[in-house]
Amino acid sequence: MSECTFTPSMCHIDLPALQRNFARLGKSAALMPVIKSDAYGHGLLPVARSLADVGARRFAVGTVSEGAALREAGLTQEIVPLLGGVNAEDWHRAAAHSLVPLLADREDLEKADFCCRPDKTLRVALKCETGMARLGFTAEDIPAVLEFLRARPHLAPALVLSHLACADRPLDLAYTHAQTERFTAVCDSLRVAFPDMERSLANSAGLLGLPETRFEVSRPGIALYGGNPFAGTALENCGASLEWVMSVSAPVLCVQRVKAGQSVSYGRIFTTPADMTIAVIAAGYATGLDRRLSNSMDVLIGGRRVPQVGRICMGLLMADVSSLPETRRGDEAWLIGGPVAHGQRAVTAREMADELDTISYEILCRMGAMNPRTYG
Repeated sequence: MSECTFTPSMCHIDLPALQRNFARLGKSAALMPVIKSDAYGHGLLPVARSLADVGARRFAVGTVSEGAALREAGLTQEIVPLLGGVNAEDWHRAAAHSLVPLLADREDLEKADFCCRPDKTLRVALKCETGMARLGFTAEDIPAVLEFLRARPHLAPALVLSHLACADRPLDLAYTHAQTERFTAVCDSLRVAFPDMERSLANSAGLLGLPETRFEVSRPGIALYGGNPFAGTALENCGASLEWVMSVSAPVLCVQRVKAGQSVSYGRIFTTPADMTIAVIAAGYATGLDRRLSNSMDVLIGGRRVPQVGRICMGLLMADVSSLPETRRGDEAWLIGGPVAHGQRAVTAREMADELDTISYEILCRMGAMNPRTYG
């Protein structure tokens, strides 16, 4: 049976750019690249292999299933599933594949204890709650955690971690400092019993701009893929050298002249103010574009930006190419990234996210999940 594809659009993943971003973030021994959710839509295995090639020693994934996939692909790095075990099968798979599952409450401790053999040590990571009100042990929980672990030497706490709530917001620096202080206090208590336990707090923002959050291990996520967590803030220069890793292209299906006064696409939300040349491009909300971007985004054709017009459809969108009379069927339109002409700039996931009042993570995950990927 031949492969079935539902779109001719394509995600282009620049693995050398990924490796350069990784190198910019510091020494590999101090980094745990976050490749959860299929590496933010960039592809779990290609991203992991590419980072392994330039010295990555550990990975943070989302699920035990992702960690098992890395093991089955031959990757030997330390792997921490950040969701821990969701069910009994997860806990046994984590032990079988020598993952380092995250433990965040008493039930996690008991399940980790149950799934591993007393004659085989299971390395685990402890999640602490310092200000996210999400997952993790509180400071008040630590004495009971220590009592539990001291009685079970086959559970070896290798890592203690927490998550910063607003490190990318310089105006909330006091909250980040408070989280760091709470984390330090919890770690000090744990490391009395387990002095070799490493600490991990910094995310991309912490790693780039807040040295006091780095400890032994930092967990860069969006920065690996080119997103600057400080974009638009006073610390923007901290991530200015990062390169976007994902670009998205789609072919022009036809080019047509449309007379003044003609509405374009569904709902008649755009009417041509003059005679226009319209390119129809094979991408839409089924390929990851948010329909709310209708009449509010640009695409790149021939290296130049042109406005999208009319309602974005399931698999089509239209663009005004009146300024590009050379546009032809079969030309490549770039929804994100792509080669730019002098004086032009590509559309970025950040630009789309700002228009939608969301974050670039969401744009990348969606586009990467809904389009075929090619790697270079």
